[in-house]
Amino acid sequence: MTFREAARRVVAEGILPSMSHQRISQLHLKDPDNFPEVQQVGRSKVIDWKKARPYFVAHAQKAAARDRRRRMEPGESE
Repeated sequence: MTFREAARRVVAEGILPSMSHQRISQLHLKDPDNFPEVQQVGRSKVIDWKKARPYFVAHAQKAAARDRRRRMEPGESE
């Protein structure tokens, strides 16, 4: 599926509250070791959702952990 469709699916499945195809493109460029394999079809980049879904779930969990740490009061521990 295209990056645009993957972004729509991330939100539709409740993995993250928002996602754009631009953000998926950034993740692809910034995290090449972990991001699922990307194929070029015409002008579009596509990914296999079965391989991409676990990546986005893990990404969401890491983001939630970062947010939780930012909201903690000084001296609080997880």
